[in-house]
This record gives sequence, C-alpha cells and structure tokens, in this order.
Amino acid sequence: MTISKSKILFPRNFRWGVATAAFQIEGAWNEDGKGESIWDVFGHQPGNIKDGTNGDRTCDHYHLWKEDVRLMKNLGLRNYRFSVSWPRVLPNGKGPANEKGIDFYDRLVDELLEAGIEPFVTLYHWDLPQALQEIGGWNNRETCKYFADYSAMMVTRLGDRVKYWTTFNEPWVIARLGHRTAEFAPGLKDEKLYYQVVHNLLLAHGMSRQAIKAVDPEAQVGIVLLLFPSDPLSNSEEDKKFSQDVWQGECAYYLDPLLKGTYPEDVWMQLGDLAPDVHAGDMALICQNLDYLGVNFYFRFLLSKEKGRIDPVPDAELTDMGWEVRAQSLYDLLTRMNSSYRLPPIYITENGAAYKEEISPDGKIRDEKRISYLHDHLDYLYQAIQDGVNVNGYFVWSLMDNFEWASGLQKRFGLVHVNYESLERTPKESAYWYSRVIRRNGLDLEAERILKERAEQDAAIASPKK
Repeated sequence: MTISKSKILFPRNFRWGVATAAFQIEGAWNEDGKGESIWDVFGHQPGNIKDGTNGDRTCDHYHLWKEDVRLMKNLGLRNYRFSVSWPRVLPNGKGPANEKGIDFYDRLVDELLEAGIEPFVTLYHWDLPQALQEIGGWNNRETCKYFADYSAMMVTRLGDRVKYWTTFNEPWVIARLGHRTAEFAPGLKDEKLYYQVVHNLLLAHGMSRQAIKAVDPEAQVGIVLLLFPSDPLSNSEEDKKFSQDVWQGECAYYLDPLLKGTYPEDVWMQLGDLAPDVHAGDMALICQNLDYLGVNFYFRFLLSKEKGRIDPVPDAELTDMGWEVRAQSLYDLLTRMNSSYRLPPIYITENGAAYKEEISPDGKIRDEKRISYLHDHLDYLYQAIQDGVNVNGYFVWSLMDNFEWASGLQKRFGLVHVNYESLERTPKESAYWYSRVIRRNGLDLEAERILKERAEQDAAIASPKK
C-alpha cells in the first residue's frame, strides 16, 4: 500500500505539530508553590525508575520555556500540544490557586501565540496531585468533581487565547500501568481497582467537558486515547477470536463508552465482581459529543491464543523501546475505527520513536531511523485520509528528549537532543526534515531520496572508514 506518487500533499489547513508533557520536561518540581504529584512521590522511591533518575529537573522547561518556544518558531512549528501540571496550579488539587503556577502557563501561551504557534492544552497527563491520591485518587468519585473544577479554572484563565482542550491523555496507561500492574505512579496493583479507575476517568472526562463548555461554549474539547490494532498471529479461528477479544478489552472498552454510551457487552458480561460501580446518568455524561478525538499510536498487538501477545515480534525492526516498527498498522487502526464508529475529527496526537543516537564530530545528529519511521507513518496516514478517515492533524512525539516515565532519561524520543547536564538543545536531522514537511504540507519523495543520499555521503565523510 506504499504510495507511488512522487509528492504527497495533505489537506489544506492540516495541522502539523509536536507534543510534550509537563512532568516530562518542566522540572522545578517544588518551586514557586507547586505541590507534590504522584509522579514526584513515585520517582523518589528507589527502584521505580530504571536508570535511577527522577523528574526533579529533566529539561528544565520551567526556566527555559522562552528558549524552547524560540526553537519551535525557528523550526517552523505551528501547533504545540503540551500539558498543565495540575499540582503546579492547584497544589492540593482543590482550594486556593497558585498564582505563580498559573502565571507560568499564561506567559507560555502568550509567547506561543506571539510566535505564531497554536496551543493545544492537555489538562491531565498523569501527574495527579499527591494530596488527592491520599484521599483515594482516581478511585474516589470526588476526584472527578475536583478535576471538573480545575478544568473550569484553567479555561477561565486561558480560554480567551486557548481554543483546543484535551481532558485526559491515555486513560489506558493511567488505569492499567498505574493501578493494575504497578509499573507507573501511583504504583498500585488491583484488578478491580483498574476497572473502577477506568470508569472514573471517563466520567471525569464528561464532567470536565461540561465544565469547559459552561465557561466557553466555543471551546474545542476532546480526549486522547492510546490505541493498538490487534492482529492474529495466524489465520486460525482461535487466533482471530483472541485478537478480537483483546481489541474489545483494550481499545473498544474505551472507545465504546465515549462514542456509543456503553461498555462492550461481551467484556462487561465477563467482569462479574470486577465490574465498576456505575451510577445512573454516568454513561450519558461520558458519551457527550466530542469536538475531536486524539489518537496516540506507537505499535500493534500481535496475538496468539496459545502464546498470548508476541512481544517482541520476531525478525521485526524494533525501536529502542523494543516496539515493533510497522507503519501500516496506523492505517489499519484508523480504517478499522472509521468502519466501526461514527468518528469526530481525528488528530494523531502522538507518534514517534526512541532511538539511540550520538552527536557526530561535525555537531550533527543523524537520526535516519527516526526520519524513516516518521516518513513511513505519514505515508500510511495519507492513505487513510484518502480512504475517508477525517484526520485533521499530526503531532510528533516529542519536541525534545525528556523524562520517559519509568524508563527515566535513557530513552530519547525527541526531534531535539537534550544534554541533561548542560541542558543544551540541539536539533536533530529529523527536526529539520520535519520542518520541511511542514513547509511543503506533505512529503516530496524524490527530494527525500536525494537528501538521504547526501546525508549518507556527509556521514561517510564525517566518519571515514579506517
């Protein structure tokens, strides 16, 4: 299905951007009145972060934000998806606001707009105020109300300049890795808790949407889901059914409530005592019209009834995270969703790859694998649009190398390299490549071939064989 045209042009007004998250780049974990988050607590506990680092400083974006906006402007970026740290603006998750924290985001938004960059604000990217965790966190329905209040406050403060608001980033990760497998903060391991947290997150999304619209009816409100196409290892009926069951449990379990107002019946019937507490009116709150749906895509699930998930996929190209590189799976995911649901406008809100790379003697970072990864995914994204999927934009994860959660600082997803000692930012070759994509509003395959050949020649000159 690879595109044969020499040039690929995306729809007019297609939005090109990059994404980050507050905890991963801001640092300043206890400055200017910021409260503790669950990730501050989790990261400070020995053994939780693989490389022994934490989020105390990371990229120090809290102090270097002007430099980072200038960097984005110089690269021609036009849209920037970032998150607000809830405990930075409300140290206890509720109660009095921290004006210094709000002022940081106020100034950031002004600087972005001055640079011609549209802000896309995510209200929750995993850093729950620790004060709320101590009264039950996402297992407590009251947290949903506090989140709605926080949402209304931020829209009141920034809504005159911010049009696009995302309630949650990846409920699947928050619930599963944080409350079912204990890999992420708050580090809990409870199957029944997992399903209750899923429900409460979706409920909080609905409450937040109502609160935002009450402040600004014109605000564009969406949610971002991490989704995985599920493919059978073989054509056997057992593998096909298992693949479908996994899709229902891992993806439809989030999509159906939001887009159909009900949990998948097959999954719900199997939950038994694990089923969450659902109140009258909850599903109507969850299933409100979305102004957009964000899709984060990194890899598929390859599944066997006998072997479970095949991970890693044998003989596949893998990123530094150990994730299979298969761009066609993005096309498969989008077209499957389009045939199964009545979709709102879609944004690819995260797509990217971590690779090991070094600065060469000439000062360049030739991350050809990342360029190839992004190129191929855009190729298949274009085909999905041609086949009727309403995709309005694409955001690369990530603007810069950052704190990759439980992996610490060792996994680099950025278009921009960060030296974690000096904090120097160095755009990689992928950053310049993406800048050209944005200027063209698409891909020039012949130009890419020529540039790749030149890059290979430059690399050979910079590092001659002995």
